[in-house]
Parts: sequence; structure tokens; C-alpha cells
Amino acid sequence: MKVGFIGLGAMGRGMAANLQKAGFALAVHDINRQAAEPFVAKGADWAVTPRALAVACDVVLTSLPTPADVKSVIAGENGLMAGFRADSAWFDLSTNAVDVVRALHADCAMAGVSFLDAPVSGGPAGAASGRMAIWVGGDQEGFERHRAVLDAMADQVRYIGEIGAGTIAKLVHNAASVILNAGLIEVFSMGVKAGVEPLALWEAIRQGAMGRQRAFEMLGTRFLHGKFTPANFALRLLNKDMQLALQLGREVSVPMRLANMAATELTEALNRGWGDLDSQAFLDVQRERAGIAKIEIPIERIKAAQDQG
Repeated sequence: MKVGFIGLGAMGRGMAANLQKAGFALAVHDINRQAAEPFVAKGADWAVTPRALAVACDVVLTSLPTPADVKSVIAGENGLMAGFRADSAWFDLSTNAVDVVRALHADCAMAGVSFLDAPVSGGPAGAASGRMAIWVGGDQEGFERHRAVLDAMADQVRYIGEIGAGTIAKLVHNAASVILNAGLIEVFSMGVKAGVEPLALWEAIRQGAMGRQRAFEMLGTRFLHGKFTPANFALRLLNKDMQLALQLGREVSVPMRLANMAATELTEALNRGWGDLDSQAFLDVQRERAGIAKIEIPIERIKAAQDQG
């Protein structure tokens, strides 16, 4: 079985590397030819176009930034659809829109191709180490038939349900992250402005009832350290995910009051030109509003606190 991989960015390169380590024959494509060089050097085939990749492969994986990017690789005379083999499978690892994945599923089904939405969670570090989750929606038989490919990339692979189910799970997860972080930074900034030293406050609250569930870890090595570069997950991409979640809420008529409020924090951060900073950079908006000086605790002190439990 030959596996094709499109999108060798921050997430894709780690997943593709793990496929090679597992011994899968690999073909790769990326708009940046240089991103493919490490894989070609280790035996992967370079596909000049998405079509050429689809022609050569039994299974295609895509890891791309936006729904528009996913749609672009399937369209046109050099797109995936023009090259898919009969009975091949396509797993989209991107965080996509539910309506887009359902439309792609329908289009692929007409061509005899099994399309499954399979967004991932774990960040670039998880993609590289294999310690991440993949949530899959679509045909369960297609999932089981190609599960070995997914297992080579992640330690938590789960079939969720019909097409779109994986995407829904991912949007729920990422929207919850934004809402929780927005709430955490609001009360944390209150405590700091009330006079408690930031590291001491963080050390204290992370040992309370809620803290022992490790909720406050999200404020750790990014916000407390005060460094948002290089980005683990870019703020602009988190905003994209949040907007997709809000879109889904509108489509199914679910009020999303807290999510909409949290989304305004992302918008404010983006308007400051922080789109390429780490996604946690939006927490600094509340710090500034609260009138608190920049928090820059040495990473060694933060890790020492974490090591203490």
C-alpha cells in the first residue's frame, strides 16, 4: 500500500515522518518544494501535482491550514479528483468546516472514493512524537481498512461516527480551549492586579480542586513565560477554528454566548497584528486591559513548579 501526503507544514511533517518510520511507501506534495526534501532524501516520491500523487497512491492524507486550501487540492485538472484511483481513500487531517467535509464526501462517493474527515489534536510536538489524537468521521469500514496508517501517526485514534463527526469533535475541543483560556486569564489577571506575584498565584491555584484537574496548566509555559514565538499553533489558525465552531453553532441553532465573547478576544489580538504568534498570545490582551506589567517568568522556575506536582 502506498500512502500520499499533502501538506508538510508544522503538523504534516511530523505525521509524514512517522509514516516513513513505520515503513510505509510514501509520496509527498507541498506548495513549498523544499518542505518535501527531507522525505525525498529518505526514499519518498515527489509528486509534482495533487493529481500525480492520487494516481500513484492507495491512500491520500491531507494536512492543510484552511477549508479553502483543502478544496483547492481536489479541484481542477491537476487536482486530487482528476487522479484518484477507484476504491482509494482520502483522510483529511485538517481542521475543516462540517459543510465542506460533507460536500467532499458526497463528491468523492460519486467517484468511488472513500472520504473521511480525520482532524488531529496534539500540536506539532504531538505530531512529531506520535502522542496525539485523531478523530475520524465517515465510512467505518474504510476507517478499519486503513487504520494501520492512522495508528502509525497517533496513539489515540478513534472512530466517532458518520461523516463530519470527527470535525465536530475537533471544533468542540478547540472552542472549549478558547473559552476556558479566556475565563482563566480573566480571573488570573484579577489576582495579579490584587497583589499576588504571578508565579506564586499560579503555583497555588493549580493545587486547588480545579487546578488538580490540570486546568491551569494552560497558563504555564507560554503566558507566564511571556514568549509567544515560535508559535506552537498560530493564533490565526485558532481563530479560523473558532469561527468554524461558531458557524456550526449557527447552522444547528445553538446559542454560543460564551464562545462569541471568547472569539472577540481572538479578534482583538488579530487586530494587533498577532496572527502569526502562538495561539495563547490572545491572553495578553486581558493582561494589558488589566494594567499589569508584562509577565516574563524564567522557564526554569515554571518547570520547577510543575515538577513539584
